[in-house]
Parts: sequence; C-alpha cells; structure tokens
Amino acid sequence: MPLILTDDQLMIRDSADGFFKDEAPVAQHRALRDAADPVGFKRDVWTRMAEMGFAGVLVPEAHGGADMGHVAAGIIMEAMGKNLSAAPMLSTAVLGATALKQGTPEQQAKYLPLIAAGAHLFALAADEAARHKPAHVACQATPSGNGFRLNGVKGFVLDGAAADTLIVAARTSGEVGDTAGITLFLVNPKADGVTIDRRSMVDSRGAARVTLNDVQVDGADVLGTVGEGHAILEKVLDAGRACLAAEMLGLSGTAFGMTVDYLKQREQFGQKIGSFQALQHRAAHLFCEVELARSATLKALQALDEGSDRAPMYVSLAKAKAGEVAILATNEGVQMHGGIGMTDEYDIGFFMKRARAAQETFGDAAFHSDRIARTLGY
Repeated sequence: MPLILTDDQLMIRDSADGFFKDEAPVAQHRALRDAADPVGFKRDVWTRMAEMGFAGVLVPEAHGGADMGHVAAGIIMEAMGKNLSAAPMLSTAVLGATALKQGTPEQQAKYLPLIAAGAHLFALAADEAARHKPAHVACQATPSGNGFRLNGVKGFVLDGAAADTLIVAARTSGEVGDTAGITLFLVNPKADGVTIDRRSMVDSRGAARVTLNDVQVDGADVLGTVGEGHAILEKVLDAGRACLAAEMLGLSGTAFGMTVDYLKQREQFGQKIGSFQALQHRAAHLFCEVELARSATLKALQALDEGSDRAPMYVSLAKAKAGEVAILATNEGVQMHGGIGMTDEYDIGFFMKRARAAQETFGDAAFHSDRIARTLGY
C-alpha cells in the first residue's frame, strides 16, 4: 500500500488539526499544569471529541463507533501531539477499545458503546517492572469462588486515577517472565482492596500506581481466555505503540516548525541566525528524520489495519524511530533556541518533556530494537 493518506483520511486530518488547535491548544496544557489538575485533562473536551467521532475511531459501527481504523486513530493522535493536547484518547479509545474487541459479546455490547460515547474511561494496568516488560507479571490471580482474587502492584497506569474500569494483567499460572499463564481482568477501581495513587509525570500527564489487595473478580470479568491473555495484551500494546509513534510524530513536526521560525527571527552578530550554515545543516537533517519517522509510522498503522503478520515488527520500528526523532527534534529545538528554550516563555520545553515521557511509554528504542531482532531470529 502506498505511504500516502486517502482523501477520507486527509479530511480526518484537517478536522482533527482544526479541532485540537481550537479546543485543546498548548495554552490549555499550561493551564492544566499550573493548576495541578488531578485528572490531567478536560472532560468537556473529551465529550466533544466523542461527538466528533474520535472516541469511537476503533469501535465497530455495530456498537456505535466510527470504525475508521488505526490510520485514522494515528491521524488524531498526531494532531494531539502537535498541540500537546491531553485527553484519554490513548488509554480509552485505543487501548481500551482494542482490548474490549477481544472480549465476549456481552462485554463488547456493554462497554464499546460507552467508549464511543465518551461515557466510560479505561486504563491498562500491565507494567510492573522499572522498565517496560509485558511478560513481567507478578500480580497473582488465585481461584476464589466463581472467580479470582487479585494481589499485586501495577506501577505505571496511564489515566489510572480517572478510569472507570481497569484492565489488569495478572498471572493465573507460570512464573514471572512467562508469556503463558497471563490473564486479563476487568476491575472496578472502586472495588474493595483497590488502592490508586495518582502520579504526575514529567510532562504533567496523569499516571497511577495501583495496588490490588485480595480484590475479588468474577469469571465474567475475565477478558479473553484464562491463561492466554498475553496475545491480547500484545495486540493492545501494539495499537498503543503505533498511536504513540503518531503522537510523537506530531510533536516532532511542531518542534521543528517552531525552531525554524525562531531561526528566522533571532539575530546574532547583526544577522538572522538562520543564515548560519551550521544551523541550516542541523535543520535539514532534522527535517529528513521527521519524514523518515512519518513513513515508518504510517506503514505501522496500515499494517495494523491490514492485519499483517509483520505488523508487530513495523510497529516496533515506528515506535523506536519516532521516539528517537522526538528526542532529537526537541533537543535541537531547545539548543537552537538557546537558554531561553528551557523557560516557560517559549513552548519548546513542554514538547521536550512530553517527548521524554512518550518515548519511554510501552518500550523505548532499545526495547523495540531488541524486539525487532528477536522477530527476525537474531
């Protein structure tokens, strides 16, 4: 498939760009940070996103969604990245919807329409290690009555403090590190034994540490098949990784644009610093890197929509490349702005902080380079 957007996808891009520029600009990010907002996003913005069809981008039409696919979801996430827009798009519309599509017909009928309507928030509680390791699941699920009791700690749960339902990865058999024996559960965050400690990340987004102490869940709360949750988890994570790559692509492009604009304005030694050849070379290199990340990200999103067997490899390539480029773009932006780039007078520092958090989420470049090597048999 050509690495270009269709006419419909271009319309989605224009709609998303206009929406987030008006409804959730960088100025809103500043306001949320300064207010130390406990949720980390504006719920009314999320409601309007649902009205635009963004919340249901991956929800089948039979359940009230738009079912526009991963490329469309990536386009929306890229627009969010351009404006540092905060919303539960990743945690709910991407991770939550992808997970629920693997559930029972009853689970799908109950939750997918709520996701599309923007009326129910989800959070994926999977990571436990200091760095991203999907199979590193020590949280135990032991049989109890007609269900299970959950005990363990999840250390990095995006939008965990705002979620109406947690999707928890727990071990029903095997040892820590085994891919077999992992089961996914739908857990009410207000259930007895659930403790949620909200954490604010470096980019001011909300995450949470979730502690599960003898939390009772029913058999109907199992998502998928007992002991076979790792395959679902990888599918969910790949959707999230590809959309995170798209978000980082958006922030990289904006950081590049801001930097070039500054080079055209700032004067040193009686001339615009953009006329200095050394800075021109750095800007040209950055432009090429952003375009490479764009191609890798679009290919990953297309592969997910096509159901390609090579989709996981393309996703890892996109996540690794987009993460590296986001760091490069924001580093270069701050450096070429000079010391003022780290002050609140300019927005470039906010983009740097978001880049740092996003590239670590669900695996950094080293994690995905290793994953690609293993996929290729090295």
